[in-house]
Amino acid sequence: MSLDQQIDQLIKPLAEGLSDIVFYQISIFGQGFPLIVLWLVTAAVFFTGYLGFINIRGFSKALSIVSGKNGKPSGPGEISHFQALSTAISGTVGVGNIGGVAVAISIGGPGAAFWLFMAGFLGMSTKFVECTLGVKYRRENPDGSVSGGPMYYLERYLLDRGFPQLGKLLGGFYAVALVIGCFGIGNMFQSNQAYVQVLSITGGENSFFADKGWLFGLLLGGAVGAVIIGGIRSIANVASKVVPFMAVLYVFSAIIIIAMSAEHLMGAIGLIVSSAFEANSMTGGAIGAMIVGFQRAVFSNEAGIGSASIAHSAVKTDEPVTEGLVSLLEPFIDSMLICTLTSLVIVTTAYPNGLMDGGLEGIALTSAAFAHHISWSPYVMSVAALLFAFSTSIAWAYYGLKGWTYLFGEGVITQLIFKGIFCGFICLGCMIQLSAVLDFSDAMVFLIAVPNIIGLYLYGPEVKRDLKAYLAKYS
Repeated sequence: MSLDQQIDQLIKPLAEGLSDIVFYQISIFGQGFPLIVLWLVTAAVFFTGYLGFINIRGFSKALSIVSGKNGKPSGPGEISHFQALSTAISGTVGVGNIGGVAVAISIGGPGAAFWLFMAGFLGMSTKFVECTLGVKYRRENPDGSVSGGPMYYLERYLLDRGFPQLGKLLGGFYAVALVIGCFGIGNMFQSNQAYVQVLSITGGENSFFADKGWLFGLLLGGAVGAVIIGGIRSIANVASKVVPFMAVLYVFSAIIIIAMSAEHLMGAIGLIVSSAFEANSMTGGAIGAMIVGFQRAVFSNEAGIGSASIAHSAVKTDEPVTEGLVSLLEPFIDSMLICTLTSLVIVTTAYPNGLMDGGLEGIALTSAAFAHHISWSPYVMSVAALLFAFSTSIAWAYYGLKGWTYLFGEGVITQLIFKGIFCGFICLGCMIQLSAVLDFSDAMVFLIAVPNIIGLYLYGPEVKRDLKAYLAKYS
């Protein structure tokens, strides 16, 4: 029995047990619907209404802030609004935006694209709350760096109410789950999918890398290590260059493919909307867009999990609401723009040309849709997939690091130990298949959404007051 099979067997019972709890399903219209997904969607709907559709009325302000029109950022912090946004987007825009969307549509039909779009729209409001809190309750370290995120604002809420030990325990639970999760969905899954995509365009079993997963993993891990060794400033600097490039590359490529299937575009949009409200497609679409989209590859927008607030909390500002507004752009770009374009590529090209019947799944289906019009486009897809995996890894390295330092302190050696382990897992992800490890990490990441959402509800009135005061000041 191989090493990965032994590890899988060892972890599988624990992974299955935790997954059964976290993804416990209730029946809606005869379809299984995980309570944790309902938990996230309910919060998104609540905060959208509670904050007066901040995802709409705050959008122009978000663009103004991130573009620098409001002046040079000041206050404690380490990076600009644009760099914070780029880092957070790099954590959410991953191979799931290419492959996860295809899986969602395969399971839920074209209507899945509509519900994925809506999940992004509603998730903007949840993201606003958690990122505002991430900045407001961050901790300034002696060396001038900052640490923020759910572990800090959850701890602070209970500390201010006379329960310091309980606050520390809750913050520690979030941090432990975050560290475990970062090694799976933000690390091994990303490197594994990048490796698979590179193999697919370099000859498969005949590829130079076919029996050299360790080498590919070593190269990718080395590239990630070279960036994360410099901390958030280095990560943000790279992300602010890589994210715009990869986003423009993918968006431009997708638009070209959609334009080449222009005769199917209006029909595709009509099919997406109409099938989203048909009884079977509606439930299937919700499952496809929310379960598959949220559960795999950092899902569609990560709203409610709280991890993105860790990146946003590093921003230079003395007004937390500004970064909450900037964070509105994250689900918009990730889910409403990139995922929607992927959906249209599939529905305008794969559907009318019979590609859905070829047994292709995930990123292979999206790649085939691109290749239907331009034979060499899978090479562009591979570059995009590699960039997506790389950028996701560096962002999640920072998320995991902040969970690690919350538990073990901010010391230099402590940080180096984590970074070394993280890069080692990237290499491991290209060498072995550890499905149980990935399932376990997925479950842990979703599990932390429970205390995080509770914290957002408790802080809701405070965030609403802060938003009202900010808008009154700058309207």
